[in-house]
Amino acid sequence: MPHFQDPEIYRDILDGLQIGVSVLDLHKKIIFWSDGAEQITGYARIDVLGHSCAENILLHCNHNSCEACAGKCPMATALHDAKPVEAMSLIHHRSGHWTPVHTWAIPLRDKHGSIIAVIQTFENEFAVTGPSPNDRSMKEHGCLDYATELPNHDMMQSHLREMLRTFAELQIPFGVVCLEVHELNQFRARYGQEAATSMLRVLARTLRDTIWPTDFVGRWSEDRFLVILSGCVEETLQAVSDRMLRMAVRATIEWWGEELSVAVLIGSTAAVVGDSVESLLLRTQDALKRNGPGPPARAVAATGATPSSAG
Repeated sequence: MPHFQDPEIYRDILDGLQIGVSVLDLHKKIIFWSDGAEQITGYARIDVLGHSCAENILLHCNHNSCEACAGKCPMATALHDAKPVEAMSLIHHRSGHWTPVHTWAIPLRDKHGSIIAVIQTFENEFAVTGPSPNDRSMKEHGCLDYATELPNHDMMQSHLREMLRTFAELQIPFGVVCLEVHELNQFRARYGQEAATSMLRVLARTLRDTIWPTDFVGRWSEDRFLVILSGCVEETLQAVSDRMLRMAVRATIEWWGEELSVAVLIGSTAAVVGDSVESLLLRTQDALKRNGPGPPARAVAATGATPSSAG
């Protein structure tokens, strides 16, 4: 088969994969970047080739505070152990939001067996859920929030009622998480409406990329998002909320040469027997109140106590 004797055919195969594929040399300079990598990260080849992965480009790196580079970096581990490494990582998308990915770091050897580079593959860990922002019928019927293109308040309230009916009939657990953007009005006054809208869109995309296909996320009010977690019990709700918080506080936008972020608060609670939409949201609101405002790097999560555990 003469076609497959041409090395370029294998480059074309790699480029055509929908997963991200990158190759880094021993100095962590990016020397290969696939079509899938462009789609997942938002960075084109011209943006990344020849650059270090620490330049706010590749997985889990935000230049200022990279947890993985402090000893848990899949690439560094693969080089040190000389074997493939599987990990859960984060991608800082070019638009500013963070996306969880499932990644492999695989040492690349020459014909003599010496390691000459690291191959890294990555694909989205969570599928985007809820109505498609491109669904024309949803837009025409006024079911989507204009700024974030997430389901709006009415849609989320309807979905909450549906989840409560299912819970009452079948006892399928679910939890509710509310994320509040702290001092959004002050942010808007300082940087303008366009910057505030961009920040909300980045947070919306971050939340969409953080949840499972069975979950639901929407905009609840001007400065709040609501997430409904299907099948989530109270024992796991704190861990899920913490993960959302870690993602949200890292969300940034580039604005006139400045990297902007916002402080966020999170409150959450699990559904219990006899709950109504009002009682569920009241506990979530109480959790938010207990959660004092703080800067992005120190934001914390609070879980609402249910009647059965309030004592």
